[in-house]
Amino acid sequence: MYAVVRRYEGVTDPAEAGRQVEEGFLPILQQVEGFVAYYWVDAGNGVMLSTSVFQDRSGAERSTESAADFVRDRLASLLPNPPQITAGEVVAHS
Repeated sequence: MYAVVRRYEGVTDPAEAGRQVEEGFLPILQQVEGFVAYYWVDAGNGVMLSTSVFQDRSGAERSTESAADFVRDRLASLLPNPPQITAGEVVAHS
């Protein structure tokens, strides 16, 4: 499995960002081949994190492209700063 973590800082409205992610982005992501799981976390102080898990690297890379498109098209005012992206192979899980 392969995971991608995106950290967004300067989020202007965490509740609205969460609503839009759940209603608009999650259905898109679930259609990506190899999708396993997705988590959207409000870390407080204008910081939000997403964690995507896929069966392989290609699905994770497609998710990063989809996330960039969704943020640009629907969330630019809520997520004004580009995310810090960390990705890699899952080496332990339960």
